[in-house]
Amino acid sequence: MGRAEERRARQRGGRRAAPKRRRSSGTAGKSGIRRLFTWKKILGTFLGLCLLGMGAFIVLYMVIDIPEGNADAKRQSNIYQYSDGSIMARDGKVNREVVDLARVPKGVRLTFVAAENKTFYKDAGVDLKGTARGLFNTVAGRGAQGGSTITQQYVKNYYLTQEQTVTRKLKELVISLKLDREKSKDYILAGYINTSYYGRGAYGIQAAAQAYYRTDAEKLSVAQGAYLAALLQAPSQYDWAVASDNGKKLVKARWNYVLDNMVDEGWLSASKRAGMKFPVPKDPKPAPGMEGQKGYLVNAANAALERQLVAEGAADSAKEAEAMVNAGGWTLTLNIDKKKQAALEKSVRRQLTSKLDPGKRKVDGAVQAGAVSVNPKTGAVVAMYGGEDYFKHYTNNATRSDYQPASTFKPVILAAALEERARTQDGKPITADTIYDGTSKRPVVDNGSKVGFAPENEDDADYGPISVQTAMNKSVNSVFAQMGVDVGMSEVVKVAGRLGMDTENMEAVPAQTLGSMGASPLEMAGVYATLDNHGKKVTPALLKSAEHLNRTVTMPDPVGDEVISREAADSVTSVLTGVVDDGTARASVRDNPLRDGQPVAGKTGTSDNNKSAWFVGYTPDLVTSVGLFGEDPKTHAQVPMYKAGGQPRVNGGGFPAQIWAAYTFGVMGDVDKFDLDTRQGAAVRPTWTPTPSQSPTQEPTREPTTEAPSSSPPPTTQEPSTTPPTKPSSSPPASTPPTKPSTTPPDDGGGPFDPIKPDEDE
Repeated sequence: MGRAEERRARQRGGRRAAPKRRRSSGTAGKSGIRRLFTWKKILGTFLGLCLLGMGAFIVLYMVIDIPEGNADAKRQSNIYQYSDGSIMARDGKVNREVVDLARVPKGVRLTFVAAENKTFYKDAGVDLKGTARGLFNTVAGRGAQGGSTITQQYVKNYYLTQEQTVTRKLKELVISLKLDREKSKDYILAGYINTSYYGRGAYGIQAAAQAYYRTDAEKLSVAQGAYLAALLQAPSQYDWAVASDNGKKLVKARWNYVLDNMVDEGWLSASKRAGMKFPVPKDPKPAPGMEGQKGYLVNAANAALERQLVAEGAADSAKEAEAMVNAGGWTLTLNIDKKKQAALEKSVRRQLTSKLDPGKRKVDGAVQAGAVSVNPKTGAVVAMYGGEDYFKHYTNNATRSDYQPASTFKPVILAAALEERARTQDGKPITADTIYDGTSKRPVVDNGSKVGFAPENEDDADYGPISVQTAMNKSVNSVFAQMGVDVGMSEVVKVAGRLGMDTENMEAVPAQTLGSMGASPLEMAGVYATLDNHGKKVTPALLKSAEHLNRTVTMPDPVGDEVISREAADSVTSVLTGVVDDGTARASVRDNPLRDGQPVAGKTGTSDNNKSAWFVGYTPDLVTSVGLFGEDPKTHAQVPMYKAGGQPRVNGGGFPAQIWAAYTFGVMGDVDKFDLDTRQGAAVRPTWTPTPSQSPTQEPTREPTTEAPSSSPPPTTQEPSTTPPTKPSSSPPASTPPTKPSTTPPDDGGGPFDPIKPDEDE
């Protein structure tokens, strides 16, 4: 301070003030912390955070609703069963079949509660301590932690995902609380055991029961249930088939833990517990798949279900119905008889595929077989052959309709003639013994005018005057072409539709008499089943029943009303017995050593240029349609089958009839007679048997018939008709007079399982 300042200070009468002292920094810091972190502030902050957390939770509770289940959790497999209830196949990305809790024994249900959440029936659906621990570990990056309730695990499986995030865990907590309030404990437990993963690709208790014990969930024992409940902790590690020694010790310990908890809770008596032994699971078995014929059967069953869903209004469109079926969860029981299915597959393998050698003959690789077997009394499809293997040829040959049925259509023409009481051009009633002109390439006439159609008979053979019965036996094209016009092709098409053929695109023209439309083995089996069923409509049904959880789809009755008279249907059956006993199917069917006197009706067919060959035959109890189709394996175009299997031509009386006979006579049971209501006799004996009047054409791929048709009378079950023969219809007989009956059998193909010669129509 200078002198001037001292002087001013004396003048004010004061003394110079001493300088102020500064507090140390340490003392000042302690004083500030005390003022900032008082117990009141700490308590207030804690309470504030609690209120904030509560408020946030209330907001979350109000904002978060119980969502729809996620798609993966809902996805199930479809189960396909044989008619006896045994499993045929499972189809779906997820091996899961949801079952009602009522179908699971109570003791088995409680094993899951004892394993995962003993307080399940008492708690509010959440474990706050476990959830808090899980949240902390998630934030700390320590991964997944246990401790959740059954409700929380179900919420995670069904409504959420398996991701480990704070957001997901908070949602899990809220949804679990809400779900526990809105749903029953049984609902939650059912959801839990149906969505959990048990290993071996099995989701849900039903799939797990099949995977580990090859039984249904409703048949599980408590001991088995305890093992499945124990599995949920570590499915892969605890799978007995692949577990290490340590893994086996751990799962046994877990199994004991489950059962001991049940005793502690009073859910299992100590005495029963003491008597339980560890139920060692069966070895893993591949789930039935789509290989072989199963893929064809599964797809055909799905298609049938989809059609019915649309028909009953459950789906608005075919696309929607398909989506419903593909979503899974269906149990489809087929009418397929397991033994008959195996027999049909065996017959095709032995009578056809074992004789084909694509390496030796390229054409052998183009031969496709399809077959359908139907019970005519019930309409049930008891066996179906779709092709060599679903994974090798996806098109189902049993249901495809792009090949001509050829002469298997001739019985439809006769049925129409008998049903409509049609007459020939000269006014004679058409019956089994009506005489027609069997001249090859004979022009068809209508009211005296040629209609511009003159079909060629097989091998261009002329038969001259010939009865309808013999014309059916020998499959004479010229006779049935004229008969179709006599009946009226529009009437023929109408009767074909009533019998079960798809006539939407079938033109009413004479050329259709050769079976030039498309048809499937399934379709033709239905036509012949209707004939076998005395004229009552049979619509072959592959699907027996379909169930989805608590819903059952009602399938229509395969057997309907009478569509043609019994007399007409039975008369056709009578005539068709002649095809077997004195016609083109004689060698493969009549002379088969397994026949044992069984009456058989049927018809062969070979299409234009040998692109298809058929035999559709039936006994009183079984109708089976067999078709062979020439298909280029690369382009899938229709191709001829000449020289396939080492034969000059594939005829209906050859491989198809051989397949039919080996199958039918192997499964037919006791011999049964046809009960026919007809005035025309059974396989009416022709008045005479004509002989071809000219040599067949010689073509490199069409072998000539070298022997005359037979006049050997077929066996009858009734007296032959005594109606005298009429004049040939529409034109005079061939110039060559009839010869004496020949005792030489027709060239119909040799022995029942020997190489065949062509004698069929084309």
